[in-house]
Amino acid sequence: MGDLFDWGLSIAQGEPAWHDSAPLPWDAEVVRFFATLQRFEDYLASSEPLHGSTEGLFQGPVADALNHIGQIAMLRRLAGFPILAENYFQAGIAAGRVGPDQAAPRREFE
Repeated sequence: MGDLFDWGLSIAQGEPAWHDSAPLPWDAEVVRFFATLQRFEDYLASSEPLHGSTEGLFQGPVADALNHIGQIAMLRRLAGFPILAENYFQAGIAAGRVGPDQAAPRREFE
């Protein structure tokens, strides 16, 4: 998904480009994912001009990332390790907090 957020950033910056990155070891991919997400978020939160439409960014790289997240959730369930349901309306979500350190889950749906 790091490639998706790199792509989203390139669109937002007005120079759309896709790059197929070579897969890294798991821990390095986790670091890369959060780094690419942070760069994308930093640009969107900045005063820099947005060269791609918000609709295009959402229906392209962001929606594609959400699709992959759903695939991972489905594979976990099939493997016997489902992700517990969480009430995201009640969750402690904060703009700009995109790293691995997140608020504790709010699992009202257990």
